[in-house]
Amino acid sequence: MTTILLETARLRLRRFTADDVDRLVALDSDPEVMRHITYGAPTPRATYEEVILPRWFAIYAATPLLGYWAAEDRSTGEFLGWFHLRPDRMDDGEQELGYRFARAAWGRGLATEGAEAVIEHGFNRVGADKISARTLVRNFASQRVMQKCGLEFEKDFVYPEDVIAGRPEHERAAVKYSITRPRWRSRRA
Repeated sequence: MTTILLETARLRLRRFTADDVDRLVALDSDPEVMRHITYGAPTPRATYEEVILPRWFAIYAATPLLGYWAAEDRSTGEFLGWFHLRPDRMDDGEQELGYRFARAAWGRGLATEGAEAVIEHGFNRVGADKISARTLVRNFASQRVMQKCGLEFEKDFVYPEDVIAGRPEHERAAVKYSITRPRWRSRRA
């Protein structure tokens, strides 16, 4: 059974299933999509099957209102990418927003549209006090999405771990943006 999280004017966000593995592998096979994540390296199918999807399904079980959701075009059903809202892995008490889209969906405002809906979900349904997002310093497109959604620059930092071991520290330089519930509410008023 596919569980729909929410819908926007152009997107439907639903829970992932094991049947989505090919879509995820195809998304992560584009070096441009993965440039700011794994420096262009694809995610192996076995990693999705054995590690990533089981972890996502565990999040659904433990925190039903949080997790990772497939983003589909509402009119065609085409898989465009995904969003997540999960307990922040670096700062306790916060929820972390994330997103990844196929290159064909870039530049159309879809990431912003979906992220705004996920943020609203986080504050109104999850009851989050603060939502944050992070990206590498050089990922200006992701930072623009954060800014358009009302998240404000919070700090520079360096990721303590890296997806690809041995990368120089300057390549892991990142930024954190965030918004609190009161700030989000005042922005919407």
